[in-house]
Amino acid sequence: MPHFIVEYTDNIKDEADIAGLLKKVHDVLISRSDLFPVGGIRSRAIELHDYRIADGAEDDAFVHATLKIGSGRSPDEKKEACDQLFTVMEEHFADLFNMRYLALSMELYEFPEATYKRNNIHVRFKK
Repeated sequence: MPHFIVEYTDNIKDEADIAGLLKKVHDVLISRSDLFPVGGIRSRAIELHDYRIADGAEDDAFVHATLKIGSGRSPDEKKEACDQLFTVMEEHFADLFNMRYLALSMELYEFPEATYKRNNIHVRFKK
């Protein structure tokens, strides 16, 4: 953990540079290795083809991200990390936001209990 999952409508695919967004997200999360082990960082994007926004009358678009983390961080640490990530999203999509109707959102999901996982990538970062 953490896992960053971004869903976006296919009507912005050509302008959205989702790969660039994921790189920026990783940069933020890696810079917070005091909170998030680098070997546990994952990101993925899901392009949405079937969706409806508002009244369906315009070519509206949205980008919604979910940050999934394990428990154990303080409320201030979680807020700071989420503020940084949402700022990255706002800056990344600023031009697109100014050109069209676009909704940006992000949520934090904290697992209340231990998750089941096995990961040997952490070994590489403990050297």
